[in-house]
Amino acid sequence: MTEAMPTQGSKHIMVFPYPAQGHLLPLLDLTHQLCLHGFTISIIVTPKNLPYLSSLLTAHPTAVTAVTLPFPHHPSIPSGVENVKDLGGSGNLLMMASLRKLREPIQNWLSSHPNPPVALISDFFFGWTKDLGIPRFAFFSSGAFLALIVDFVFDKLHLYESTEPICFSDLPHSPVFKKEHLPALVPQSPVSEDLESVKDSAMNFSSYGCIFNSCECLEKEYMECVKQNVNHNRIFSIGPVSSIGLGRGNLDSNIDAMALLSWLDGCPDGSVLYVCFGSQKVLTKEQCDALALGLEKSMTKFVWVARKDPIPDGFEDRVAGRGMIVRGWAPQMDVLSHVAVGGFLSHCGWNSVLEAIASGTMILAWPMEADQFVDAKLLVEHKGVAVRVCEGGTTVPDPNELSRVIAETMAECGQEIRARAKEMAGKARAATEAGGSSTEDLERLVKELSSL
Repeated sequence: MTEAMPTQGSKHIMVFPYPAQGHLLPLLDLTHQLCLHGFTISIIVTPKNLPYLSSLLTAHPTAVTAVTLPFPHHPSIPSGVENVKDLGGSGNLLMMASLRKLREPIQNWLSSHPNPPVALISDFFFGWTKDLGIPRFAFFSSGAFLALIVDFVFDKLHLYESTEPICFSDLPHSPVFKKEHLPALVPQSPVSEDLESVKDSAMNFSSYGCIFNSCECLEKEYMECVKQNVNHNRIFSIGPVSSIGLGRGNLDSNIDAMALLSWLDGCPDGSVLYVCFGSQKVLTKEQCDALALGLEKSMTKFVWVARKDPIPDGFEDRVAGRGMIVRGWAPQMDVLSHVAVGGFLSHCGWNSVLEAIASGTMILAWPMEADQFVDAKLLVEHKGVAVRVCEGGTTVPDPNELSRVIAETMAECGQEIRARAKEMAGKARAATEAGGSSTEDLERLVKELSSL
């Protein structure tokens, strides 16, 4: 491993991202912003995640150093696997348990460094890092609403003794969730064998500070709630972080992005539904059959990022000219920002939510797992910028109902939702401009780090 030596007058910050694309990339984008403000950064990483840092290291060769530590062995993680994308969402608890073993190597690195960092910014899955002896800022790649849900449940584990839905009466709007719709980080019983792993994520509000990849127009009331809980003002809402492309160079594409955008150019404004369920989810044959039939019967133009999804035989021929199947990665932000795209059928992962918000695209929500049920409730019930079309990771939608909802929402029935989504986009854009709330919070964060 190489040592990060701060340049004269710069503050040295340690960054510890969680090895999952939705967590890692936003934190790398924040790291880029900190480099632009003159900080020297050491990033804790394991060998097989080092390629994600290549663009950042190239952009800031003197400011950023990778601190490469061996990936700790875990009996349930196959040899050579160091990223959640190779385990699936259900592998988070295993990954968290394994990476907790890096405590001693990190402590040894800190104690031996001639110019140790003055602060640590680590993913919210690493709550244990608040005890490393330096001020720790928890970085939330997700929103404040989710953070409050997790914190609330860990204070009231007795709620799991009941089979009834859980009402979070202390939170704005008193949201109600079925237990199975709570994030995977929340144990399904107070004696869960995974309790030790997920306890890490309940230690974030006791950190020195919290940073959220969110914005005031989306979660202002929840940000205020977080500030009340922690009883200090070191809460920073700095999103949506810029999708500058750092760390994305290793994502392969087997499609011609220009061909996709060119196809969109030939479609009427707002006529195309973009369908994508993230980088990890693979639909079952039954789900694909139902989705394909729903799209076909809706008579709506669409782009479906299928990746490994089993597309029904003959489907592409039947929708030729009206639909485009993408069997790899697509330039999602470019697609969502295209004037032809009027809706986004999404699993409501947080990064997808932020891209939809930034582009002003209405969401048709099909939450499946993790934080997605929380995100969907925020968008559908609290903000009115989305409509729920299905829910559940194993649910097979009724194709007739799905086609009806798609057709109606993409037509006149969705006008008010689309208008609210466009209005939200304007507010999100303003937040990241000079004088905007997210820009001001980033400046507050820079000032706080500089004072340490």
